[in-house]
This record gives sequence, structure tokens and C-alpha cells, in this order.
Amino acid sequence: DEEEDYMSDSFIKQDVRPGLPMVRRMKQAIQKEEKQKEANEKNRQKSIKEEEKERRDLVLKSALGNENKGFALLQKMGYKSGQALGKSGEGIVEPIPLNIKTGRSGLGHDEFKKRKAEEKLENYRQKLHMKKQANEQAADQFRIRFKNKQEERKMEGDLRKSQRACQQLDMQKAIDVPKETWYWLEPEDEDKKDEEDKEDECTSSDLSVSEKLHILTAYLREEHFYCIWCGTTYEDSEDLSSNCPGDSAADHD
Repeated sequence: DEEEDYMSDSFIKQDVRPGLPMVRRMKQAIQKEEKQKEANEKNRQKSIKEEEKERRDLVLKSALGNENKGFALLQKMGYKSGQALGKSGEGIVEPIPLNIKTGRSGLGHDEFKKRKAEEKLENYRQKLHMKKQANEQAADQFRIRFKNKQEERKMEGDLRKSQRACQQLDMQKAIDVPKETWYWLEPEDEDKKDEEDKEDECTSSDLSVSEKLHILTAYLREEHFYCIWCGTTYEDSEDLSSNCPGDSAADHD
């Protein structure tokens, strides 16, 4: 035989891509496996349950004939196929469907499982609802605490401002000793910025911050005709009562 020309069209047109033979063999193996499965499925013998199911479905799909005694009696009484039951035709048209039970569980087991699943779902929903309520309550409590803390800090600042004003006004009247020790800011505490030191200063007596602020505000108004909210010293009590909105921050707001 003559040697084949490697530059000829027959040789050049051959698919010599790497890995192609392996792909072909895999496709052939898959096709062979599918054919084998189809053959096994055809040759497989049906189980007794499968045969019973097929016969049952075939009978249920077929309509009743004259050979059925019950249907024959209905026809003798004037019943016609497709007609509703009853003297006036108010009854059912289709037969009552069969509810065939194939499992081994007792009667009512399916309803019991369904009820249990519904109870489990309801419990899960209740837990989610309770968790949501708890989160909302925690958020509300946090907002209340944060608001109270802000109001407390504002009140502490107003108290320090009142103490500073009281000290200056008392000294202008040549009062060297405050009426109460906490009416004035102590010299070493006047320039402190640390929050803990401020809390210690405000809680040095049995009175609360709001009580101290109320007492000191009243003292400044009665003794010096001064309102820390207005930042003004009035001429007398009449001028104070007629021009000052009140003795608290809420009144001035």
C-alpha cells in the first residue's frame, strides 16, 4: 500500500483535539447505562401492591354499567346517567370518592399528625411574637433610661450654674458663708469636668439633684430676684413675678 500523504485533505480533516476520545467513551458509557436501565425497568416484575393499585385505578376510572346491581336498581326507579340523586334532583351527581388507606398506621393517625404539626407551628409563632414583644420592651426601656439620663445630666448642669450664680450674687452682698454648704461650688470642684466627680458633688447630701435645684432656684428668686432660666437679675419681687415666666425650665420652654 502507498503511504498516506500527511498533507492530504483526508488527514487534515480528522478531529485530533486532545481529550476527544475520552469524551466519546464517556458518552457511550452513559447511553449504554440508560439503555440498561430501560431494559431492567421493562423486565422488572411489578409488586402485588403495584398491581392492586393499577387494577383499583382502572375500576375507579370506569363508569358503572348495567351489570352493577345497585346501578340497575336506580335505573328501574327512573335514574338516568349523569342525573343528580333525590326526588327533586337536589342530591349529588358524582359518587362519594374513596379514601383508600395504604399505610399501616391506625385510623385517625393522619389527623393526629396534622394537628400536632399545626400546634407546633402555632407554638413557633407564639415564640416569635413573644420574642418580638420582648425586643420592643427592651428598646422602650433603653429609650426611657437614655432620656432620664439626659434629663439628669441637664439638671446637674443647671444646678452647677445655679451654684455658681448664687456664689457670685452672695459675694456681691458681702455674704462670705453660704446658707447651705452645697449652695456654692467648692473651689476645688469648680473646674472639674469628670462625670464621676460631678455625681459625687451632687449627691453629697440626702437631697436629690432636682430637690437641690428647686430649693436653690427659690433662694435666688427670693434673695437676689435672679432667675437662672432668664439669666436676669430683676429689680424687685414685683418685677420678677410680672416679667419672669416661672421658676422652672418647663415654664420658660
